[in-house]
Parts: sequence; C-alpha cells; structure tokens
Amino acid sequence: MFQKVLIANRGEIALRVIRACNELGIRTLAVYSEADIDSLHVQLADEAICIGAAPSLESYLRIDRIMSAAEIGDVDAIHPGYGFLAENPHFVEVCESCNIKFIGPSSRAMQSMGDKNAARAAARKAGVPVTPGSDGIVETEDEAMRIAKKLGYPVMVKAASGGGGR
Repeated sequence: MFQKVLIANRGEIALRVIRACNELGIRTLAVYSEADIDSLHVQLADEAICIGAAPSLESYLRIDRIMSAAEIGDVDAIHPGYGFLAENPHFVEVCESCNIKFIGPSSRAMQSMGDKNAARAAARKAGVPVTPGSDGIVETEDEAMRIAKKLGYPVMVKAASGGGGR
C-alpha cells in the first residue's frame, strides 16, 4: 500500500482521488496552478504544491514540475486522474525511472492502445466485442460515407491516434 500519493490533476477527479485515499489511510499531495490556489482539492489534500501559472501548458502538463513536486513531497505514487498526462506514455516512463509508481496502465500498454485501429484489432484478436465500425483506417470521404450508410446513422468519426475522447 502507498503512504503518500500525488494527484496530478484538479477539480472533480482530484477530489475523488483524495477521498479514496482518505478512506484507505493514504496521505495526499495536491498540485495546483496559480489560478487553482483556492480550489477545493488544494484545501482537502494533506499537502499542496504550486506547479506554475494558470495555463495547463505551464502547470498540469509540465512533467518536470510534477516530478519536482513528487520528489519534494516524497510520494510513493502518482495518480494522473484523467486528461492532462493520464494518457502520456512518456510521463509513465519518467515516473518509473524515478521509482515512483504510476497509478494506471504501463507505458507499453498506453503505446499499444493509443492507436484506435491497433486497439480495435487487438480487442478483436482477444475475442473482446468492439462497437460496430470500420475494419481499419478509413482513407477517403467516399469510403467513410459507404461505411456510414452500412452502419446506419448517427455515426462518429474519430482520429486513429486521438486520445482523451478525441
């Protein structure tokens, strides 16, 4: 079991992680941007460290700043929440190289599942049901229209490498 977990996120997901850790007797370290100083996750965590200015590119997406906070806070693990760095295999590798457990999938699993086409193929091969869709990457608008008519409307078009709901 972990002694202390850094929550690399904000808002509702950070609150859920803090509450879960509290139930398990695990101390929490919140990170926050300058704009989030008065946020509830900052107030409810056992400790909190500011990691930069309000734009997420200057705070929640800065691996170096999150890892510095983890080192200062002497944490055992990092919970990414969702969004931000939660689907970043490089972040997982950095955590591993610093001997900090990443609470989530391995970098290898992220890389192999990051491409939707490859993920669908792996799921099919493993016998896991997948939602109806194309059998691979759709190259042309005509092909997309043909598949959509076959499936029936409404349909959703997604980027093969899009993450976080993209």
